[in-house]
Amino acid sequence: MHSITIETLKIFRGDTILIKGKKRKDTVCIAITDDTCEPAKIRMNKIVRSNLRVKLGDVVSVHDCMDIMYGERVHILPMDDTIEGVTGNLYDAYLKPYFSDNFRPVRKGDLFLVRGGMRSVEFKVVETHPGEYCVVDPDTEIFFEGKPVRREDEERLDEVGYDDVGGFRKQMAQIRELVELPLRHPQLFKSIGVKPPKGILLYGPPGSGKTLIAKAVANETGAFFFCINGPEIMSKLAGESEGNLRKAFEEAEKNAPSIVFIDEIDSIAPKREKTHGQVEKRIVSQLLTLMDGLKSRAHVIVIGATNRPNSIDPALRRFGRFDREIDIGVPDEVGRLEVLRIHTKNMKLSDDAIQKEKGIIVDLERIAKDSHGYVGADLAALCTEAALQSIREKMDVIDLEDEAIDAEVLNSMAVTDKHFKTALGTTNPSALRETVVEVPNVSWEDIGGLEYVKRELQETVQYPVEHPEKFEQFGMSPSRGVLFYGPPGCGKTLLAKAIANECQANFISVKGPELLTKWFGESEANVREIFDKARQSASCVLFFDELDSIATQRGSNLGDAGGADRVLNQLLIEMDGMSAKKTVFIIGATNRPDIIDPALLRPGRLDQLIYIPLPDEDSRHQIFKACLRKSPVSKHVDLRALAKYTQGFSGADITEICQRACKYAIRENIEKDIEKKRGREENPKAMDEDLEEEVAEITASHFEESMKYARRSVSEADIRKYQAFAQQSRGFGSQFRFSEAGPGGSGSNPLGTSTSGPEEDDLYS
Repeated sequence: MHSITIETLKIFRGDTILIKGKKRKDTVCIAITDDTCEPAKIRMNKIVRSNLRVKLGDVVSVHDCMDIMYGERVHILPMDDTIEGVTGNLYDAYLKPYFSDNFRPVRKGDLFLVRGGMRSVEFKVVETHPGEYCVVDPDTEIFFEGKPVRREDEERLDEVGYDDVGGFRKQMAQIRELVELPLRHPQLFKSIGVKPPKGILLYGPPGSGKTLIAKAVANETGAFFFCINGPEIMSKLAGESEGNLRKAFEEAEKNAPSIVFIDEIDSIAPKREKTHGQVEKRIVSQLLTLMDGLKSRAHVIVIGATNRPNSIDPALRRFGRFDREIDIGVPDEVGRLEVLRIHTKNMKLSDDAIQKEKGIIVDLERIAKDSHGYVGADLAALCTEAALQSIREKMDVIDLEDEAIDAEVLNSMAVTDKHFKTALGTTNPSALRETVVEVPNVSWEDIGGLEYVKRELQETVQYPVEHPEKFEQFGMSPSRGVLFYGPPGCGKTLLAKAIANECQANFISVKGPELLTKWFGESEANVREIFDKARQSASCVLFFDELDSIATQRGSNLGDAGGADRVLNQLLIEMDGMSAKKTVFIIGATNRPDIIDPALLRPGRLDQLIYIPLPDEDSRHQIFKACLRKSPVSKHVDLRALAKYTQGFSGADITEICQRACKYAIRENIEKDIEKKRGREENPKAMDEDLEEEVAEITASHFEESMKYARRSVSEADIRKYQAFAQQSRGFGSQFRFSEAGPGGSGSNPLGTSTSGPEEDDLYS
C-alpha cells in the first residue's frame, strides 16, 4: 500500500490487517509500504485475490486487526496437484523455512503458496486454534498429518457469485433490491414503516439461470440457503408431504437470515381447480399458510422458480406471498456475450500470433450475434462442444491406451474460432429442440432470377435484424409479415429458407395441416405454442407452408364446428400481439391466395404480398445452372437453348427435366459397365490392355430424351388467375405529387384533408 493509505488507516508497516472481499470472504495479510502503488489502490498476489474471490479492479475494504492472537496449533495440508513428482519431506523443505521466525498470519480455509527449490507448492489452512485467524509464532504447533486436499473438492467449495451470472443486469438489480436489502438492512423498511417483501417468483425458459441466480444471491448475502426440489417433498403417507414443507420453513426460521428456494414450484403448487389429487391441494394450502405465517421481521425470503408460471395456483401470486414476478428470459446479444465470457474464462482459447494474422482467433462477439435464442445452458453446451471439436482434431496423436497423455500434446491443444463455428452448426436452442428448427444452408446463389423479390425480402427481414437503429432513427416499426403467392413449384419455400440463412435467424417451418387436431381447443393451443417458441428464440423466421389450409375465409367451412375459424382467430391475435422488441417475422406461402381471409392480409399482419411468377428466360437459365452445378455436364449441352425452349415451365418442372436427364445418364453408364465386365470375362487378355476410361457425363442426347417427357404443371388459366390477383393487390398506382409551393404555400394541403365548404357533410368532423 502507499504510505499515505497506511497513515490514513492509522496502522504501521508490518501490522496485520483484515481485508474483506466478495461472497462474505475475508483474509489476513501483512501491510507493506510501496510508494509506486496509487493511494486509492492496494496490491495483492493472485493467491490472496483467489482467497477473497476478487479480480483485478474489484473493490475491497481494509481494516486493522488488533484482536488477532498467536496460534496454539494450526493444521495445514498440501494441494494434490502441486505436489505431483515432489520428493522428500514437505514440512522440512517448505513449511519450516516459510514460518520460521516470520510471524505470518493465517486464516482458516485460505490457500497460500510456498516457493522452494525448483517447485512451488500450494497449501491449505484446514484448522486454526484459537479463532478463525491467528499468527504462527515459534511456539505454534504445525500439524501436517492427512491426505493432500483434492483440487476438485476445493473448486466445488468456490461458490457461485454475481460474477458467474451473465446477461441479466436489470433483473439482478431488481433481485438484489428485493432480497439483499431486507436481509442485510431490515432497519430501512422499519424506519419507513412498510413490510419487506416475502417472496419472489422467477420464471423463464429452462436453462436460463433461475436456480443459478438464487444460489448466487444466497452466497453473496451469506444467508442460509434451503433448497426444496418440488417432487422431493411428496410422500405417499397422508400428511407427511405437508410435514416436510413445515420442517423446511422451521429450519429456515431457526437459521435466519435465510433464503428458502423452491425449484419447479409448479409441480407442488398447481391450480387447485384443475388437480384431482387431494395431496396437491393440501400442499398448496399448506404453502399458503406458511407464507402467511412468516413474521415480517423473520428475515426469511422465499424464492420460487418455474418455467410454467400460468400453471401455479393464483392465490400464491398475490401481494404478501410472491410479491414480485421477475422474467428470466432469453438473453439478448449483449447478455449472450457476457455469458460466453463467463464460460470461456477458464478455457484455453487460441491466441497464436500466426492465427491472429489469419484472423481465426475466437471472436466471441460474432458468436453472440449468431446464437439467436440461446439461453445460458445452451451457451455452456456450445462451449463444451467447441472444446470437444478441439479434442477430436488431436485424436490421431492421442493414444487412448496410455496412462498419461504427452505434455506436448496437451500444450498444443486450444479452442479456435473454427471449432466454435462447427459447434454452432451442431447445436440449437433447447427451447426449440422439439420443433423443427434449422438455420437452412440455402443461399441467394441457389435461387435463379427473382431479383425484385430478393430485394423486398432483404428490406423486410434483414434490415430489422442488421440495422435496428435505422428504424428507431426514422421512428417507424418494421414490417412483420410477408405472403408469397404464385403457381406451385416456383420456389416460395426455397426463398423463405434463403432469407433465414442470409440473416442467420432461426427458422421454424410450420405445415398448415399439422396444427389441426380433432380435440377441441388443441389446434389453437398449438398456434400459441409455436408463437411462444418463436418469441423465445428471436430472431426467428416463422414459415407457414400451405397457409390456405388454416387461414381460409371465416364462415366458408360449415362442417367442422368452427374449428378452422378459431385457429384463424388465434393466428390473428398472435400476430397482433407480437412485441416490437422481438424480431419475429412471419412468412406465409400459398398457391390459393383468393381463399385466404382478408383480415390476414391487411397492413400490420401479412402486409407484404409478393407474387412469385413463373421464371422468365434468364431465371430459367439460372435454375438450370443451379440444378446442375454439382453434375458432370457435357460442354455440348446448351443450357441457354433449354431455357428458351421451356417457356411456361416452373422451377420444379425444370428440376424434373434435369433429374430425368441424370437418370438416363446413370442408366447408360451402368449398361456400359455391365458390357465391359462381360467383355473382360470373354477375353481375359483384354484386361492387360490399357483401355482409356470414358468420362461419365450428362450429354445433349440425355436432355433431348428427357424433353420428350417434359410437361408443364401450371395451365394458362391458372396463370391468368394469379396475374389478376396480383393486379388487384398491387394498389392503384396513383401519380400523387406534392405541390411546388411547399407545405406553407397557397393551395397546399399536406395532410390531404377535405377543402370542402362548411355546407358539405364531413364524416370525420
